[in-house]
Amino acid sequence: MHLTGSCTCRNLTYTLSLPSPSAARTSLCHCRNCKKAFGTNYGLTAKVPLSSFAYTAQSGQPTVHAADNGSGSVVRREFCGACGSFVLEYGEAVKDEFRYICVGSLDDPDALPPKGEFFCKDRAAWMPEVPGVFHKQEIKE
Repeated sequence: MHLTGSCTCRNLTYTLSLPSPSAARTSLCHCRNCKKAFGTNYGLTAKVPLSSFAYTAQSGQPTVHAADNGSGSVVRREFCGACGSFVLEYGEAVKDEFRYICVGSLDDPDALPPKGEFFCKDRAAWMPEVPGVFHKQEIKE
C-alpha cells in the first residue's frame, strides 16, 4: 500500500509504504495534549513504522519542535515552517521505530480509518462514538 501526503502548502511532501492498512494503527484521541496539539477536540494519528515513512526528494525540510508533553516525556512534532501544518509526531521512546502521522495530512485520509478511540471520558458531548472500534476511557501511565 503506497500513500502520499503533505502539508497544506505542499512544501513538505512524503510517502508512506505499508504492506497493508493493518500495518498502521490509527487512533482518535480525546486527551488534553492532543486537543492542544491539533487545536481541536481530538487528535487523529496513524502509528506507522519509521521505515515506511519518507519525505520526498523534492520536499522541503520540516521544522521540529520538542517539548515535554505534560507527563515527563519529550515529544517531537514536525510541521511546515511555511504554512504551519502539523505533519507528524514521535516520542523519545519510539524515535527510532515509529512515527505518528497526522491522518489529515494524507492525500487520502480515508485510507487509514480509526481502529480505536482513547480518553473517551473527555470526548466532547456533541461528538458521537466511532462505531465498531476499540474504546478506552483513559490510559494509565
